[in-house]
Amino acid sequence: MNLIRLVNFGSSFFLFGAVSVLCLATALASDSQPLVFVGTYTTHGSKGIYAYRFDAATGKLNSLGLAAETPQPSFVVASRDGKFLYAANEMQDFDAQKSGAVSAFAIEADGKLKLLNQLASRGADPAHITLDHTGNLIAANYTGGNITVFPIEQNGGLGQATDFVQHKGSSVNRERQEAPHPHEVVMSPDNRFVLVPDLGLDEIVIYPFNSAKGKLGTAHSVKVAPGSGPRHLAFSKDERFVYLLTEMKSEVVAYSYEKSTGGLKELQTISSLPADFKGENTGAEIEVHPSGQFLYASNRGDNNSVAVFAIDPKSGKLKLEQIESTQGKTPRHFAIDPTGKWLLAENQDSDSIVIFKIDTKSGHLTASGQPVQIGSPTCIEFVTGR
Repeated sequence: MNLIRLVNFGSSFFLFGAVSVLCLATALASDSQPLVFVGTYTTHGSKGIYAYRFDAATGKLNSLGLAAETPQPSFVVASRDGKFLYAANEMQDFDAQKSGAVSAFAIEADGKLKLLNQLASRGADPAHITLDHTGNLIAANYTGGNITVFPIEQNGGLGQATDFVQHKGSSVNRERQEAPHPHEVVMSPDNRFVLVPDLGLDEIVIYPFNSAKGKLGTAHSVKVAPGSGPRHLAFSKDERFVYLLTEMKSEVVAYSYEKSTGGLKELQTISSLPADFKGENTGAEIEVHPSGQFLYASNRGDNNSVAVFAIDPKSGKLKLEQIESTQGKTPRHFAIDPTGKWLLAENQDSDSIVIFKIDTKSGHLTASGQPVQIGSPTCIEFVTGR
């Protein structure tokens, strides 16, 4: 999911491209000045989704103001052509239901957002949404413990749900894992499988996906170490490997990926924290660099940072290279710009976005410029093609 995550999957009739918190998404208006949308936790003083321009030459964000007022837009994702933006409204009560919402917006020329429609997500606290290749939106409802599929209509709006699957079970931590908590939905690059890290079950649940009908098939699951709390995952650039970040243990698990079955085989588990770390921490976001050479994972708590790993191109295994402070509290999400030269980290609890220069040879991060102040930022996504 979505978070800055570069949209790798998605196109529909409109070239659609491919959340308990806040998200930053970008739709490219040009190679050097992408349009940026920032979602926020509106319970912390902000009003919804904000717009910026990102100067890729200097690494600076320039504010365009409030793009749309909407409650709790904790994760947002834009269509690949930059015409539409979708938000997960992370709420527990919507339209007289125990549910959050999903919203569809048209992106206007001045960066403002026009609401097309808003539907119940059919589960409380939608934490993540993604778009498949052919015009479906899939939502992971964290507290509801379920997955919902919505068709995207020709005008960019959302149709009524075509599928709904309820997860069942629990794991060893009775406070955090008393029930299912799907935290992300990720499309496989070939659009055949939906991978769902479920924090509550200590499993990655993998569904075959019928994109024509918007239906999830019979799932198989990959067990993760008890008490790990699977959160987010990312595919390697060559699609041979999958990397999972666990929330509760702050570890990255590397898997080989079997394209024909969606199967995963564990290769390595490595911490995202210093070897001598003794404090409290939870993992948050994970992303592979556009070059395919590096992987980044964020830490929240007593070690607010981004860990930088080198990827072995043959084995897929990781080597920890750097742990860099995000200069704030709770970096729930970060994203790498399309040029691969900048990483934008969102510090949810210190209300800032900190921009880092990426050394494209080593992958190392260096803070650049002054933090951008915004209420509770949590997820960042770049969208090419506008």
